[in-house]
Amino acid sequence: MKTNVFSIKKLVILALGLMMLITVGCSAEKSHSDAEGEKTEKDKNVTMIFSFKSPNLDPHTGFTPIRAGVTETLLKLDEHSNIEGWLAEKWETTDNVTWEFIIRDDVTFQDGAKLDAAKVKASIERSIAVNESLGGSLKIQSMKADGQKLIITTTEPYPALSSELVNPYTSIVNIAAEKEMGEEAFRNAPVGTGPFKVKKFTSNQEVQVIKNDNYWAGKPKINKATIKFNEDANVRALALQSKEADVVYNLPAEGIEAIKKDTALKIESVHGLRSHFVLFNQKSPNVSDIKVREALNLLLDRKSIADDIMLGHAVPANGPFNSNLPFGIDDEVKELDIEKAKELLIEAGYKQNDAGKMEKDGKTIKLELITYKARPELPLIAQLFQSDAAKAGVEIGIKMVENADTHLAENSDWDLATYSNNTSPRGDGSYFLNTAFTETGALNVGKINIPELNELINELNTTSDLDERIQLTKEAANIINKEIVHSYAVYPNILVGVNNRIKGWAPTAEEYYIITHTLDVK
Repeated sequence: MKTNVFSIKKLVILALGLMMLITVGCSAEKSHSDAEGEKTEKDKNVTMIFSFKSPNLDPHTGFTPIRAGVTETLLKLDEHSNIEGWLAEKWETTDNVTWEFIIRDDVTFQDGAKLDAAKVKASIERSIAVNESLGGSLKIQSMKADGQKLIITTTEPYPALSSELVNPYTSIVNIAAEKEMGEEAFRNAPVGTGPFKVKKFTSNQEVQVIKNDNYWAGKPKINKATIKFNEDANVRALALQSKEADVVYNLPAEGIEAIKKDTALKIESVHGLRSHFVLFNQKSPNVSDIKVREALNLLLDRKSIADDIMLGHAVPANGPFNSNLPFGIDDEVKELDIEKAKELLIEAGYKQNDAGKMEKDGKTIKLELITYKARPELPLIAQLFQSDAAKAGVEIGIKMVENADTHLAENSDWDLATYSNNTSPRGDGSYFLNTAFTETGALNVGKINIPELNELINELNTTSDLDERIQLTKEAANIINKEIVHSYAVYPNILVGVNNRIKGWAPTAEEYYIITHTLDVK
């Protein structure tokens, strides 16, 4: 069954490839070297393709502005996922309630306005106003601005505040510019402090940015960057091969070998901080029984996903956090076990009928699984899961949607979803635990509510000792595994295709800082 799925897919990819090669050459502006093989200052342009569309550029509801180099946050992650200053050069707290941030004195917004604590305060207030979940994660009671000093007081001892201020949704923008431009215009061209400013934005298609000559950390190396949005992985791969794009994110694993044959291109396979998993809708009666979820958990072939779908660019998962992280757990990776899955379904009250289908009260079990193609491996994971579940008498119908987050949040009639999330984007598990499992968490589309887990998360939020935080995070992960609110499949690498003309740049694990002032071209 698996062989047929993948063979059919390869034929489809070949057919798409032939069609796209005919048309792709006309679709975008190519970059060419001059006689000496170097780019002139005027021609230093870069084109990238991201897999997720962006309906607007509001930095407080989307990641594109920080990835495009338009906005910046008070704090950021270094290459080792440690927190360092960015727009705040210093910060401190003595009680984890009152925090003092010293804002850099040499920063201006892209419209020339000077950055100070009052403007930071106004920007954070806007972020909380437009992003409901952010208020819960920041836990800010009050803010006071005095010159370059910002005092934040939290509602309770909250050692995770510094980590939360790395969140791209806390990007600092000039609110005065929004008032002048109007909300709609500002949402499509925010005024930040980054090395690039918005030149043109087309909703869900592309954004063009040009360098900010007055950038505080140094003049950007390139003149212009274009980011295109395309959810079709094969189109993205072909655009890289035809040199229509210089950098392409989330390549399909099966297309990597063909790309490697081109000496002008290279593949960056970066160990990320992400998990691919199956999310269960706790409100669905079809998967509310833990025995059913236990059975489904055993029908997920993690080894095949890592080896056959990801082609070795992933490792099987044993929980929400990679076991190589300090707060990863030591559980064994669950192996595919169809017979054990059948036993669990029988314990849940099902029996196998003459057609081999599991049924209860005369009704066969049929589940709806939501998936999306922006991450090319997720639909393939869905197909593999569907195939193995059928062997246990479980029918799974796959529904492809364009925007998974919106669909899952606005609909309640789904049972499962293949999903992907950065579970430790800031070198800490608290972000994922708070956003994916608490009542107000933006990622809790499955409506998970486990009192024991809630208590642990609350304790984690008020604990500053690192060893204690690690232990609490492990305990939380153990509860998540015991309750099987998610079925974790693999920890995938980030697959990025790069033209060798790119220099001074490499993809990073956190997936936040992409277009930077050091990015250059040969």
